[in-house]
Amino acid sequence: MSWNDVLSATALEQAGMIRARAISSEELTRLYLDRIARMNAGLNAFVTVFRRRALADAREKDGLVRAGGTLPTFHGVPIGIKDLNLVRYSWTRMGSRATLPIFAPIDDSTAASLRRGGFVILGKLATSELGAMPIVEPDTHPPTRNPWNPRHTAGGSSGGSGAAVSAGLLPIAHGSDGGGSIRIPAALCHLYGFKPSRGRVPNAFGKPDQDILYTCGPIARSVADAAAMLDVLAGLDGGKPHWAPPPRMSYRALLGEKLKPLKIRFTSKSPLVATHPDIAAAVEGAAKLLSELGHHVEEGTLPDMTVEEFLPLWQHVISDVPLVRWSRAQAVTRWLAEPGKALSARAMVTLRRTISARLLADFDAVDVWLTPTVGIPTPEVGQFARLPPKEAFYGGAAGLGAFTATFNITGQPAASVPVGLTKEGLPIGLQVAGRALADDVVFALSRQLEEAAPWRGRTAPLFRGDAP
Repeated sequence: MSWNDVLSATALEQAGMIRARAISSEELTRLYLDRIARMNAGLNAFVTVFRRRALADAREKDGLVRAGGTLPTFHGVPIGIKDLNLVRYSWTRMGSRATLPIFAPIDDSTAASLRRGGFVILGKLATSELGAMPIVEPDTHPPTRNPWNPRHTAGGSSGGSGAAVSAGLLPIAHGSDGGGSIRIPAALCHLYGFKPSRGRVPNAFGKPDQDILYTCGPIARSVADAAAMLDVLAGLDGGKPHWAPPPRMSYRALLGEKLKPLKIRFTSKSPLVATHPDIAAAVEGAAKLLSELGHHVEEGTLPDMTVEEFLPLWQHVISDVPLVRWSRAQAVTRWLAEPGKALSARAMVTLRRTISARLLADFDAVDVWLTPTVGIPTPEVGQFARLPPKEAFYGGAAGLGAFTATFNITGQPAASVPVGLTKEGLPIGLQVAGRALADDVVFALSRQLEEAAPWRGRTAPLFRGDAP
C-alpha cells in the first residue's frame, strides 16, 4: 500500500486501516501535517496547526488500538475545525481583526462531539470574517485559494475546510452553514457537503436553535463519510441525540437500504443569478440520470424569495456576534452589521417563520428539489474585494448563495453533490434538498448519484502527485 493509496482513501477507510494496524494514527497524522507544512502557504486553508498536540493525541490513540476493545467510528483519523468554533487550549479569531481572540480552556459542544467520535484535531480552518461572506478573504491572512485553480476562491465561509479536503490536507473537515457556507465551498472544490436539518446538531453557541439559520456539518469526499460524521455530530453515535426526531437507525446504516422511487423537481433558474450553461447542463444531466434510475422527475420553478427578505435575517446574525470592535471590521461586514443592531430577535423569528411557511407550502409537494449549488463558475480571488460593500454583497454573496440560502430559512436538509467540471475545468455542484427533517432521503439520493456517476476519481491538481 502506497502513501497515495492512503491519501486517496476516505476517512472511514482510513479508520479501518488504523483498526487493522495497516497504518498507525501517528503515521497518518504525520502524513497530513507534512502536507500542511508544505502546501498551506499557497492555499491558506489552515490558520492554526496543532502539530505537537495532534501527534501526542495520535500516539495515545495508537495505544488504544493495541489495547483492543471498542473504538469510536473515526478513531485516529485527522480532522480540522472551522475557526468559528472553540477548541480547547487554542485561540479562536473568527477570521477578524475586530474580535477579541478567545482562548478556550475547553472544547465547545461541536469540537467535543468530534473528539468523542475519535478524530485527531490537527488545527483551525480559515473562515471569512465572522462567517459573513461566501469567500474567504479576511484581513487576518491572505485569501484562501482553490486547489483546482489557485487564481480562484475556494468559496466560504467554510473555505478553509473545502480547500483543505480538496487539496488532500485532510480526509474530512468540519464546516458550518448559515446561507450556504458548507455547500458553496463543497461545490467550488468538488466535494460532498451536507447541511443538516435545523435541530439535528446542537448549537455550540447556546442560541435557541429552533429558529437559527446556521448549523454545523461535514465537508467530505464521500457520502458515507459525511453520513457517519453527522451521526457523531448529532449524537447518534457516542452521544445523546438533539431535539430533532432521530432516524430509525444511524445515517451511515441507512445508506445500506434500497431507496424507493421519489418525486423530484428540478430547476437551474433563479431570478437572482444567470446560471452558467455548463452548470445548467449538469443539473439537467443529473435530473435525466435520476429519471432513468426510476424516480419521477419534473422541471419546476423555485418559490420566490428575494435578497431583501433574506438580508435582515443575515444582518441580525452578524450583528449578534459578541465582543466585536466594529470600527476594525471589514467594510462589507460593517455594512451588514450596522443595520442588524436595530433589529430585534423577536422580529427576526417572526420574519423567518413567515417566509419559511410560504416556502414550505411549495417544497412539501415533492420529496426532493435539485438545483445548482452555485449558479456561476468559481469566482477569481479578489473579484469582489474591489466592489463597494453593497455591491459586494448583492453582486457577490447573493450570486453565490442564490440557490442555497432558501434552505437555511426553512431549515430543510440540503447537500452539494459533485457533478463534473465546466469547460474551463472548474467544479460544478448539484444541490439536493429534502423535506424538513428528511436528512436520510438526502443522503440516500446522494449515495445513489455517487454510485451512478462516481466523482472520487476527479481530484484537484494540488491533490495529485506522490505523497508525502
